[in-house]
Amino acid sequence: MPVSAWLLGDAALLVLGFLGVALSRARGGSTLVYSAAFVITALLGAAALARLLGGGQAATVTLPFGLPWLGAHFRIDTISTFFLAVINFGAAAASFFAIGYGRHESEPGRVLPFFPVFLAAMNLVLVADDAFTFLLSWELMSLASWALVMAHSRDPANARAGFVYILMASLGTFALLLAFGLLAGADGHYAFDAIRAHPPTPVLAGLILALALFGAGSKAGLAPLHVWLPLAHPAAPSHVSALMSGVMTKVAVYGFLRLVFDLAGPADWWWGIPVLTAGAGTAVLGVLFALLQNDFKRVLAYSTIENIGVIFVALGLALAFKTNNFGAAAALAMTAALFHVLNHAIFKNLLFFGAGAVLTATGERNLGKLGGLLNRMPATGLFVLVGCAAISALPPLNGFASEWLAFQAILLSPSLPSWALKLLIPAAGALLALAAALAGACFVRAYGIGFLGRPRSDAAKNAVEVDRFSLVAMGFLSLLCLLAGIFPGIVIDALAPIVRGLVGVSMAPQSAVGWFAIAPIAESRSSYDGLLVFLFIALSAMLAAFIIHRTASNAVRVASPWDCGFPDAATNTQYSPESFAQPIRRVFSGFVFTTQESVDMPAPGDLRPARYDLRLRDRAWEIVYKPVVGGVQKLADVLNRLQFLTIQQYLSLVFAALVVLLLALAIWT
Repeated sequence: MPVSAWLLGDAALLVLGFLGVALSRARGGSTLVYSAAFVITALLGAAALARLLGGGQAATVTLPFGLPWLGAHFRIDTISTFFLAVINFGAAAASFFAIGYGRHESEPGRVLPFFPVFLAAMNLVLVADDAFTFLLSWELMSLASWALVMAHSRDPANARAGFVYILMASLGTFALLLAFGLLAGADGHYAFDAIRAHPPTPVLAGLILALALFGAGSKAGLAPLHVWLPLAHPAAPSHVSALMSGVMTKVAVYGFLRLVFDLAGPADWWWGIPVLTAGAGTAVLGVLFALLQNDFKRVLAYSTIENIGVIFVALGLALAFKTNNFGAAAALAMTAALFHVLNHAIFKNLLFFGAGAVLTATGERNLGKLGGLLNRMPATGLFVLVGCAAISALPPLNGFASEWLAFQAILLSPSLPSWALKLLIPAAGALLALAAALAGACFVRAYGIGFLGRPRSDAAKNAVEVDRFSLVAMGFLSLLCLLAGIFPGIVIDALAPIVRGLVGVSMAPQSAVGWFAIAPIAESRSSYDGLLVFLFIALSAMLAAFIIHRTASNAVRVASPWDCGFPDAATNTQYSPESFAQPIRRVFSGFVFTTQESVDMPAPGDLRPARYDLRLRDRAWEIVYKPVVGGVQKLADVLNRLQFLTIQQYLSLVFAALVVLLLALAIWT
C-alpha cells in the first residue's frame, strides 16, 4: 500500500470530522460517524499489518505544501508500519465499541467532530518525514485530544484537567521543537533524510536526548511529568480514554524512538542511564498511585503510567546494550519494549471499554459504590477479568510474555563493562519486580471490589449487561490477550524487522523452537511455552472441577453461612477501596506522596455518624505542576488586559515591540 493511500485514509478521517458537525444533530449520526471511522481505521490497520508481515520496502512521497522551500514529506518504513498497525487496530476497536457506547453520550456534538480528527492526526505523526510536518501533526493530535477531554467541560474538574493537559502538551511540543531545531542545525536540515546525513555532535545529541525525554515523555506520562495524565484521561468519554491511554501514548513512544534511535546519530554509553532511571521510577510511582485511587478510570490511567515505565525500562536496556555492542541483548530488550507496546494497547483498551460498560450500566466510576457486578454483567465481568490478569502479567496472557522478556534482558546486565550500568540495571529490575507485584495487588483490589462481593449501591444492584457492540469489542480484545500470550513467538518474529532497524540486529527466529515456545537467548538457558502453560491451567481446572463434582456429597446440609467474623450482613461491612489499600498507603506515605487523614468519631450518645476523610497529594504536582500552572494563570490574567487597550495603545505596543526586536537583531549580528 503506497504512502498516498495512507494519506487518502487520513484525508477521509479529516472529512469525516467536518461531517461530524452536522451528523451530531442527526438521528443515528453517531452510529454513522463511528462506523465510518471503524471501516477506515480497520483498512489502514490491515494494510499496515500486511506490509509488516510482507516485508515491504520504505516508501516516500512529497506534497507541495508546508514550508515553501521544503514541502511536506511523508514516509513509511518498518518502524512507522508497526506503530500504524498498533494505532489503527486500537482505533478500530475504539470506534466499534463507540457504535454502541456513543448512543449514551450526552453531548455528541462535542465528540463526533474531533474523534476522527484525533485518529487522522495520530496517523499523520507516524508518516511524517520532516520536522515541520511532524510537529504540525503532533500539535493537531494534542489539540484534537484536548477538545475531546473538554467534551464535558461544564464539570469544573474536567475543565481543570483540560487546562493542565493543554499546558503540558504545549511545553512538550516546545521541547520537541527545540530538539528538531538542534537536529536541523544552522543550515535548516528539516527533512529527516537530511538530518540523518548530518548527525549532531555528542554534546548536542545529549541535549536532544534530554529534550526527547521531556517532549515525548510528557505525552507518554513519564514521571515527574505524569500528573496531567490521570486528570485528562478519565475526563474524556471512555472510548476516547481508551485511545489516549492505549494508543496516543504509543505515538509518544514512537516519537522518542524516532528521535533517539533514528535521528540523533550514534548514542553514547550513558544514554541508557536517564532512560532506565525515568522508566523504573515511573513504573513504581504509577502503580502505587493506581493502588490508592477509588475512581475506576483513574486506576486505569495511573496503571498506564506504570506500563509506560516498563516500556522505557526496556528501551533504556536496549540503549545500554546497543552502545556497548551487545547486539543480541539489545535486540531482546527492544523486542520486549515493542511487544509491551502492542500488549498494553490491547489490554488497556479492553479495560477502559470495561470501565465504560460499567459507567453505562451504573452511572458510577467510584469503586466504593460498585460491587456484585459479576452476577449482573457476567460477560463484561469475564472480559474485564481477562484484562486485569493480562495487565497483572499473569501467564498465559500477553502481559506476562513481554515483561518476562524484559526480565530476561535484565539478567544479561552483569556482562556489561560499565559499573554504573551493572549497578543501575539490577536496581531497575528490582523496581520492575516491585511494580509487577503491586500491579497484581492493584487489580485484585479493583476487580474484587468492583465485580465481586455484594452491591454497595442501588446503581450497582440494578445494573444490566451492555450492548452487543461493546461486548464484541471487549471479547475480541480478550481473545487477542490470550492469543498473544499463547503464541508469543509469532509476535516476536513479526517484530524482527522493526528491531533490526532500531538496534541493527534481531532475535533469533522463534519459529524454530518447538511447541510454539520462545527461547530469547538459548533453550538451555531460558524458555517459555505459553501454549503448554495454557493447556496445563485449563486441564488442571477441568480436572479439579471433575473431582469436586464427583466426590462431593449430595447430602443436604443446613447450617449458618460463614460470616467472616462480621455477623452484620450490611454491605458496608465489606472491605472498602480505602481499607484494602491502607497498608500500602502507610508504607509509602511521606516518601512517594503525602496523605492527610482525619477521623471524626462522635462521643458515646452522640447520634451523628462518624466521618473519615483522606486526602492524597502527589509530590510531583506540588513541586513541578502547581508553580507552573499558577504562573501561567497569573500571566494570562495580566495579558487578558491587553484586549481592552485603545487603538493608540495597540500601535504604541507594536512600535515598542518592533524597536526591541530591531535592537536585539543589531546586538546579535
